[in-house]
Amino acid sequence: MDKRFLVAWLATFVAWMAGSFVVHGTLLQGEYAKLPQLFRPQAEAGRYFPLMLLAHVVMAGALVWIYARGVQARPWLGQGLRYGVAVALLTVVPTYTIYYAVQPMPGGMVVQQIVYDGILLVLLGALVAWLHRDRATTG
Repeated sequence: MDKRFLVAWLATFVAWMAGSFVVHGTLLQGEYAKLPQLFRPQAEAGRYFPLMLLAHVVMAGALVWIYARGVQARPWLGQGLRYGVAVALLTVVPTYTIYYAVQPMPGGMVVQQIVYDGILLVLLGALVAWLHRDRATTG
């Protein structure tokens, strides 16, 4: 692990936590509140926040690590957007689809989760690519 990797990991972690707060703590909070049988109450959820931090640390590290191994000498933005789409298709889309298949979650909420988290992953892919932009061409 070099300094670039650690900086990219930290930046991606911060951006992912912030993005997840916007998506799940703001945009979807009302939808989650309608399902107290599926989601923890806010007061109880706080006890599990360290696990949320750990999960985001792991995800951010993996996202940066995989990109760093496959970056090509091509324009960084296109690579980052494609990478974000690929990761969203590998993670977000199937995860929420499986949740919908096994839990009584409203379809509209699942669509919102997929769309919002998918957008977040595409933006994170662009961020990771930008952080590695000198390893790609800019034009």
